[in-house]
Amino acid sequence: MLMLARLVRIVASVVVGIIVIAIVLVVLGASQSNGIVELFNDAGSWLAGPFKGLFNFDSRKLDVAVNWGLAAVVYSIVAALIVRLIVSAAMRHGGGRHTSRV
Repeated sequence: MLMLARLVRIVASVVVGIIVIAIVLVVLGASQSNGIVELFNDAGSWLAGPFKGLFNFDSRKLDVAVNWGLAAVVYSIVAALIVRLIVSAAMRHGGGRHTSRV
C-alpha cells in the first residue's frame, strides 16, 4: 500500500509540475509557436480545465496564473489527503512494518 501512496505522490508532482511550468511559460510570454511551449500550454490547459474561468481578469497572464495556480494548489492538497489516507490504512492493516519513507 505504501507503494500506491508513493505512486500517487509522484503522479501529483508531475501534474503540478506541468501546470507550474505552463504558468511560467505563459507569464513570461514564451513563444506559443514553439513546440515545447505549445506542449506544456496544451497540457496545462487540459489539466487546469475544471478551473478555467473561475476568476476572470483583463489579462490572460493573470487569468492563467490565478486559475491554473489554484488548480495546482488543489491537486497538491487532494493528493496529500489521498496519500495520508493510504498510509493511514496501511498502518492500520499491518502494512506499516517497514521503515521506508513515503
